[in-house]
Amino acid sequence: MRRLLARATADEDESAIDITPMLDVVFIMLIFFIVTATFVKEAGIDVNRPDAATAVKQEKANILIAIDANNEIWIDRRNIDVRAVRPNIERLHAENPQGSVVIQADKESKTDTLIQVMDAARSAGVFNVAIAAQEP
Repeated sequence: MRRLLARATADEDESAIDITPMLDVVFIMLIFFIVTATFVKEAGIDVNRPDAATAVKQEKANILIAIDANNEIWIDRRNIDVRAVRPNIERLHAENPQGSVVIQADKESKTDTLIQVMDAARSAGVFNVAIAAQEP
């Protein structure tokens, strides 16, 4: 009786499908997609940008700054005081020295706030500053 039971479990072991290689392939594909994925950076708020006929898409914009209609400044989904813009840009520029600054200013924001942010970027050592506009 015990031999018959042992033989039945041996037959079941031989007929079982080994899924270990399939799991290995799935994990390798997962790692591949994580490494090759590009992540979209956003300033953290929706800005109603003005239209510009000569707007050009900038591919490598690593430091995004948004100015909303209430003249609040946003970097990395955080509301920043105008005095803290320069240290934040210096920190982000130190992480990626080839990065540029793109300012997304709302149509209703004041030019004074935009100029203060641009001055803070230049005083932080970033001279590649662009203003985002909507293509018509």
